Amino acid sequence: MKKTIVIKVILSILLVVCVFDMPYGFYQLVRFIALVGFGILALNANQENKKTELIIYVSLALLFQPFMKISLGRDLWNIIDVIIAVALVSSVFVKNKQT
Repeated sequence: MKKTIVIKVILSILLVVCVFDMPYGFYQLVRFIALVGFGILALNANQENKKTELIIYVSLALLFQPFMKISLGRDLWNIIDVIIAVALVSSVFVKNKQT
C-alpha cells in the first residue's frame, strides 16, 4: 500500500516538472520512469483484482512508453501531465479516506 503511494507521488512530481522547460533527456527519463511506475501500479491493481485501475495504469504505461513515442505536441502533453498528476495525487487522498 505504501509503495503505491510513493510511486504515485514521485510520478506526480515528475509530471508537474515536465511542464517547465527541461532538457530533452529529462523527458526521456520521465517517460521511462512513468512506464515502470505505471507498470508496477498495474501489477498491484491486478493483484488486488481492481480491473478498472488495471486498465487505466496499463493505458498510461503505453501512453508514456519511450520506445514508440506518441507525438501530441508540447501544449497537449503539458495538459495531460498536469491532469494525470492531479489524478494520481487525488487518488492517494481518496484511498486513504476510504480506508
